Amino acid sequence: MEYRAYDHDRDFEGVARIWREIGWIEGGNDKHEEALTLFVGQFDGLVAVVDGSPECYAGTGTGSLRYLADDLPLTAVTAVTTSHLVRRQGLARHLTAQSIAREAAAGAAVSGLGMFDQGYYNRLGFGTGPYEYWHSLDPASLRVPVSPRIPKRLTKDDWKLVHSSRHNRVRGHGAVNLDAAAATHAEMVWAENGFGLGYADGSDGELTHHLWFSGKSMEHGPLSVWWMAYQTTDQFLELMGLLVHLGDNVQLVRVREPAGIQIQDLVDRPFRRRRMTEKSEYENKTRASAYWQMRICDLAMCIAATHLVGAPVRFNLVLSDPIDALLDDESPWRGVGGEYVVTLGEESEIAAGADPGLPTLTAAVGAFTRMWLGVRPASGLSVTDELSGPPDLLADLDRILLLPTPKTDWDF
Repeated sequence: MEYRAYDHDRDFEGVARIWREIGWIEGGNDKHEEALTLFVGQFDGLVAVVDGSPECYAGTGTGSLRYLADDLPLTAVTAVTTSHLVRRQGLARHLTAQSIAREAAAGAAVSGLGMFDQGYYNRLGFGTGPYEYWHSLDPASLRVPVSPRIPKRLTKDDWKLVHSSRHNRVRGHGAVNLDAAAATHAEMVWAENGFGLGYADGSDGELTHHLWFSGKSMEHGPLSVWWMAYQTTDQFLELMGLLVHLGDNVQLVRVREPAGIQIQDLVDRPFRRRRMTEKSEYENKTRASAYWQMRICDLAMCIAATHLVGAPVRFNLVLSDPIDALLDDESPWRGVGGEYVVTLGEESEIAAGADPGLPTLTAAVGAFTRMWLGVRPASGLSVTDELSGPPDLLADLDRILLLPTPKTDWDF
């Protein structure tokens, strides 16, 4: 079986066949073909070839992850697809591991992905992120103290403006930016009946804040807000005001809760509306789901970006990384498993070795990533994940790793 770098001219038709076969795109849907062309054409990828045809594809794209006040280089696993022909052969796992290793060797500090289910990518060292809250609500029920101005209409042809606006949005802890504009352009093309509303308030006419929608029923909804981007809280409220105005006809909008905001604070009598709409097409509800995962690829870079408040915590770390067993012998990067001495504090550091006078934390890289990122405290991870240590050390880690809940604010 041959593994090789994805070549768009040579491999696109084979990859498109896989995507049609597994139902990710519809055969004969020109819009889906256009979006896929943009998507795989702009990202790096690897393919596994059987009898001259691609039967498995793994794609990655560069970007950044905001950790507190620093941006760390990120590689996003943008897609992993396997044809019906070669299921249960380990191809997807192998290609994904090689892709991550290639990007880690090129300087990626972290890797992230959206998972189809929990457990599979844990075998490559990934740990699950926090819950994301998606609110399905009647936009007329929003109580927003802002009367929005008339917005600018946005279409898929405005992808450059929209991608720039997403990059320039306010970013909290855990927020992701993807570099390739195709990450935005392809999604805009993919969106069913996609349209946007926004404001170009920049000094040179830049798009400062906007919403991007899709929907099957454009008259009454439901509509989905695929993303929103804003630079200030006033701009956020103006975007929410636009949702209120849509409520004259649209009866349901689905929107993800932004970092630092509790959407329910803006909803009039949410429990009453939930009861009144229960089991209807326009049911008002909130859904929580943890569907993205992260893993550390460069320990030194990630720990150096960790600036915490309080008395420092120093400990031995025995770290396991399952990706090592999946990599080819010639891989220039072998994961991050090993023994280390770690100091977490205002200035954090990590060095290879062990100090017999320090307590020891034993962890898999996925669980350690979750603790470092602030998904869950060490004490909780010691119950549900592969992380263990003395109670006093776990308590000290809980104390110092008091981080905002990480929110990627960009699905990939």
